[in-house]
Amino acid sequence: MTLEMKPPVGGPPSGLPSLGGPSAHQQKFAESPYLSEVGRRMRDEILEMLPLLRQHAAEGEQLGALAPATLEAVDRVGAFKITIPLELGGYALGARDSAEVVKALGQGDASAGWLVIVSSAARNALGFDSKARDEVFASITDWVGPIMFGATVFAPKVGDGRKVDGGYWVKGKWSFGSGCKHAAWGAVGFEYDDGASGERRRAMGILSRDQYTIVDDWNVMGLQATNSNSVRAEQEVFVPDYRVVHTNDLPRLTDELRGKYSGLAFKHSPIGSMVATTCSFAALAVGIAQGALDSFIEQAAKRPPFNLPYKTMSEMASIQVVAAKARAVINGANAVLWRHADEIDRRALAQEEFFPWDEPEITMDLVHQIHECLRVVDGLLLALGSSAVVLSNPLQRAVRDIHVLATHGAFRIDPMAEINGRAMFGLDPFPMIAALSSPASGAGQAQVPPPGRAPSPV
Repeated sequence: MTLEMKPPVGGPPSGLPSLGGPSAHQQKFAESPYLSEVGRRMRDEILEMLPLLRQHAAEGEQLGALAPATLEAVDRVGAFKITIPLELGGYALGARDSAEVVKALGQGDASAGWLVIVSSAARNALGFDSKARDEVFASITDWVGPIMFGATVFAPKVGDGRKVDGGYWVKGKWSFGSGCKHAAWGAVGFEYDDGASGERRRAMGILSRDQYTIVDDWNVMGLQATNSNSVRAEQEVFVPDYRVVHTNDLPRLTDELRGKYSGLAFKHSPIGSMVATTCSFAALAVGIAQGALDSFIEQAAKRPPFNLPYKTMSEMASIQVVAAKARAVINGANAVLWRHADEIDRRALAQEEFFPWDEPEITMDLVHQIHECLRVVDGLLLALGSSAVVLSNPLQRAVRDIHVLATHGAFRIDPMAEINGRAMFGLDPFPMIAALSSPASGAGQAQVPPPGRAPSPV
């Protein structure tokens, strides 16, 4: 007698699981030693509330901000405080924890995941004078949502300032202020003429909510609920000295945070912190792709095909091939993501440094996975057909969201490949952030890998 067993929809129990995320019908590999109890708890609670996130995603798009139910649910699990020190009421999570949390959010509402990542702007306040830090974090316990956003801090064009006794008068328009509708404070960039040196210098200042207006200009195809609007100070506003730091001091100030506060996030080096953030953005792309695949499988199991004599699309070989290829790409993206996230945390705990040439290599690996996930999501929509482009279908939102993610300046693959490729040929690298390496900022020459470090070009 032959025993016939049908696997549950989505794959057999003994099949290769989606790395790093629990599933009702799949076994998991052993979880990372760098995933903490807090990170696991947050991730699992977010996965439990995926139906709520998906239910309110369209509402968030219409509002141009997270739906109230989504904002409250994400805040309740503590996700907006993942990079805030334990001493100030946060969790100070490492790279693996943060990526797990963001990936889970991406499966339900990509805008929520994006805002959790950029809520790390509050970390910038830690490098300011203690008075500024205390002002920003005074309401952190009761604040719902990100406490602070950043806008046009490192962009080529920033606001204008002038130095006066006790501070600066600042005005301007600052774009891409993700989370500005939810936050109490904003960090913005500005330039001013230094009378002492005669140089045009660049700085970052912290504005309170009453010092800027939000411009209704975030009219985009995806990630609409991130409220990445511009903010504007049409008339000059006064920013006291204690709420200003100079851009060229940021690497030093960031490094000085190591060990100053408790938690793994404050053991990372400056490069470790930067690539940990990139890991979170890659995790968001993987989460979007996983959520899209879950939706694709669910819909294909119910919809009849247009021109083939199957009961449902799930019986079509072409649909099965698309699903299996998508799963393989997502699992591969997970493997790259988790490898780098774990290594960032391992080096932090071991007090091992990253080298400057590690950064473009890690970033290129992660950016490549973002674009691989984009192709997966596009393919799922095309395979499902015209029903997938209806605005109520979550697949079309996944397509729009991941395309907006992939167009971010830090994640465009060809420029990133050029930055990484220069290092492979032993050429002087371009700066990752131009504002930190401009002649006016005084940043030094970046290092190149030693001979033999890069693989052969042939």
